[in-house]
Amino acid sequence: MVESDMRIILCCGGGFSTSILAKRMRAEAETRGIDCTVEAFAEIEMKDKMQDCDVCLIGPQISFYKDNLQKLASKYSTRVAVIPNMVYGMMKGDEALDQALSLISNEVNSN
Repeated sequence: MVESDMRIILCCGGGFSTSILAKRMRAEAETRGIDCTVEAFAEIEMKDKMQDCDVCLIGPQISFYKDNLQKLASKYSTRVAVIPNMVYGMMKGDEALDQALSLISNEVNSN
């Protein structure tokens, strides 16, 4: 089971390209009746945003930041993953949402 009212953030270099994907993820969540917030931010904003989210998905173009973001996320039990190139490049909101839900589900199942 997935938590209600979960918060997913997408991270990229400037927050612009991920905003398109975030919009598609929100539409998919609404279609599925999933209560969540999906927002996009630039990597430099993540220090202030990480504590308020359940999942952080990273754009593949900045995947080299994953270790740093993972370290920051560990303070807040936030799950972090890189969005696959194909999902990101084709702006597949449904698959990105599935990735986020899977990360949350894995956390819930491990407790």
